[in-house]
Amino acid sequence: TTQADRIGRRRILIAGAVLMAAAGIVFAFTRDLWLLVLAGTIGVISPGGKEVGPFLPIEQAALSQVVPDRARTDVFAWYTLAGSLAAAFGALAAGVMTETLQRTWTPVASYRAVVVAYACIGVALGLIVRGASAAVEARQSGGDARNGRALFARLFGVHHSQRVVLHLSALFALDAFGGGFVVQTFAAYWFYLRYGVEPATLGTLFFAVNLVAGVSALAAARLARRIGLVNTMVATHLPSNILLILVPLMPNLPLAACILVIRFSISQMDVPTRQSYTMAVVPPEERAAASGITGVARTTGAALSPIFAGLLFSHPGLIDVPFYVAGGLKILYDLLLFRAFRSLKPPEEVTRIG
Repeated sequence: TTQADRIGRRRILIAGAVLMAAAGIVFAFTRDLWLLVLAGTIGVISPGGKEVGPFLPIEQAALSQVVPDRARTDVFAWYTLAGSLAAAFGALAAGVMTETLQRTWTPVASYRAVVVAYACIGVALGLIVRGASAAVEARQSGGDARNGRALFARLFGVHHSQRVVLHLSALFALDAFGGGFVVQTFAAYWFYLRYGVEPATLGTLFFAVNLVAGVSALAAARLARRIGLVNTMVATHLPSNILLILVPLMPNLPLAACILVIRFSISQMDVPTRQSYTMAVVPPEERAAASGITGVARTTGAALSPIFAGLLFSHPGLIDVPFYVAGGLKILYDLLLFRAFRSLKPPEEVTRIG
C-alpha cells in the first residue's frame, strides 16, 4: 500500500486478489505447516473476518479522491455497511454450508469446500478490480520532497503526515491488540465451549452481529456531522467495550448473545469515522500510504494478541479472561485517542466551525 500510488492502485489490488486465491488453494490442499503459515501470512487470510490485506487502505484512498470532503464520512459509512453485509452473509453461508456438507462429508472435507469457495471469490475480486475506472488512480504531485526525509517518504509513502500517521498507528495497534483477544473466531469458539453452540447456529449469530454492525455505520455518519469524528469514535466505542466485558458475565446463551449483538450495534460505529478521519488529516497524495501504515499497525496488534488468547482458551477456567482484557485495553485506547486528537479537526469540521 505504501507503493500503490506509484505502481498503480489497481495493480496492487489485483495482486492482492491473486494472493487471496492462491492462499485459499493452499489451505484446501496441503497439510504442510510451513506452507499454511506462508499462505496465511501473505495470502490476506483474516482469522477474525476483518480486512487484513491491501484492499481496504487502497479503496479508502480511492474513495476519498473521488468524493468531496463533506460527503466522505457518508460514503465510508455505506462502504462499511456493504462490507459488513458481505461479512454477515459470508458467516451465514459458511455456517450453513459446513453444516449441510457434514451430513454426507467428513468435517475436514466440508471446511475444505469453504476455503475453495474463498479462492474462487479471490478470482472474482481480481476481475472486478480489473474493470475499475482509471479515476481511482493517484494524481501525481510532482515527486518527493528533496530534503532529509525524502528517503522515508519514498519507502513509506508519507512525508508531511509522518507524526500524525505514527501516532494514529500506535493507538490503532493498541485497539487492535485488545480486539485480537476476542476476534470473531475466538468469540465463536467461546460460545462453542461455554454453550456447545453448533456451526449453523454460530453462523446465524454472527450474521446478526455483522448485520447490525453494518447498519450502525449509517448512524455513525449522521452523528459525526453533529458532534465531530473524534467525538463519535469515542462516544460509541467506549460503551461498546463495557458491553464486551459483560458478555461472559451473562448467565445463559440468550442473554450472552443479546449483549453481543447490542455491543456490535455500536462497536463498529467508529469504523467509518476512524477511516474518514485518517483520510482527512493527511495530504491527498499520502492517503493510500497512511491508510496502509495504520492498517498494518492494526494487523500487527491483532496478530500478537491471539498468542495470549490461545493460552487463555487452553485453560477451561480462563476462557472468560480474554473478554475482560480486550475490554480494558480498548477502553484505554478510547481515552488516549480523545486526549491526543480532540483538537485536530478534519477540513469539513474546520469549515463548519469557521
